[in-house]
Amino acid sequence: MDLKDIQNLIKFVAKSGANEVRLEMDDVKITIKTGSEYKGEPSTMIQHVPMSQAVPQVQQQQSSPVVSSAPPVANTETAESSKYITVKSPIIGTFYRKPSPDKPMFVEVGSDIKEGDVLCVIEAMKLFNEIESEISGKIVKILVDDSSPVEFDQPLFLVDPS
Repeated sequence: MDLKDIQNLIKFVAKSGANEVRLEMDDVKITIKTGSEYKGEPSTMIQHVPMSQAVPQVQQQQSSPVVSSAPPVANTETAESSKYITVKSPIIGTFYRKPSPDKPMFVEVGSDIKEGDVLCVIEAMKLFNEIESEISGKIVKILVDDSSPVEFDQPLFLVDPS
């Protein structure tokens, strides 16, 4: 891993909103910490480890999303949305509704989708991952704005399976 890869990783972690990311590969350990307790740029610690101890693994501790207080009407909204299936993000990255800026959106509210249809793209570490539908139905609500950072398991779409 060279310096440019490490710098890109720092930028990605800062955008993702994660408090701490640890990456262990062969002879290198990288820890990136961000958050309100740290001022300015995220801190990074790189440590070289002997090859005999190296166990490749990635650990992430994600910050819990900040939730604003909801109005009392939330109970009826929850009951109403319980009949819908939530499509969640399988990875951390940047959410895009189009394959490229000059192309049309993958799906809109009201679009009928089938299993295997591409719903969006999530960019992580300069890789664009197509997110395919695992269910058939109709898009009821799009929960994330285009070009927004998303967390792992963050709701992206509400789908009516009927």
